[in-house]
Amino acid sequence: MPDFAQMDFATVFWTMLPFIAVGFAAQMVDGALGMAFGVITNTALVVFLGLPPRLASATVHAVETFTTAASGVSHILHRNVDWKLFVRLVIPGMIGGVLGAYVLSSIDAEVAKPFVMVYLASIGLYLLYRAWRGRVEPREPRIVEPLGLIGGFLDAAGGGGWGPVVTSNLLVQGAQPRKTIGTVNTSEFFLTATISATFIFTIGFAAFTVQAIGILIGGVAAAPFGAVLAKRVPARPLMGLIGGLLTATSAYSVWAALT
Repeated sequence: MPDFAQMDFATVFWTMLPFIAVGFAAQMVDGALGMAFGVITNTALVVFLGLPPRLASATVHAVETFTTAASGVSHILHRNVDWKLFVRLVIPGMIGGVLGAYVLSSIDAEVAKPFVMVYLASIGLYLLYRAWRGRVEPREPRIVEPLGLIGGFLDAAGGGGWGPVVTSNLLVQGAQPRKTIGTVNTSEFFLTATISATFIFTIGFAAFTVQAIGILIGGVAAAPFGAVLAKRVPARPLMGLIGGLLTATSAYSVWAALT
């Protein structure tokens, strides 16, 4: 990694700029669709920067502590949050996050990733079908607490997964897209804060790099726009976008794991 202590401000800025762009793009997608910030930023850190998966996941969650706070406030202001659903998600999610962070700190959790991605790709295809077939009727989801626990665990252990797992499965159960996205994004703040604290306890402050600051700047700048998009895009197109994104990212992850 570059020695930023030896660089002037202009050099540091231009070095950070790609990460600012990654953070902005990732948060725009995440704020509007309720997923993909962790997937996009974690991939950039591992593939393009060469960070070990554990350090990349710690970096992503350190950044998400701030971006999810900004995104959550935006969704609250736009009344995109179902508070009953929020309460049911947040505590199981935090418990799962702590367990996942400890697992990633001690063993390789990548073994199960292809199987999770195949499952998520099938969920994405189903959401595309639901968006294509006609009117989306909202229903109150029944399976929430176990979903929060699993989503939190996979998010910490895999460097991302809260949005894809929780948002997609709530939509399959019939939850309203706009409220689901807002609630999942708002509850994610508590999840990422818990995971970050666990990583700091296990590996120290190694995640707080200049690259992370770049992603943070871009993510916080984009947070207000995602909430506006989630509020204004109709339910069927929103579900179709979520299904398409979930299918594409999951299929790519499966392909990358097998090649």
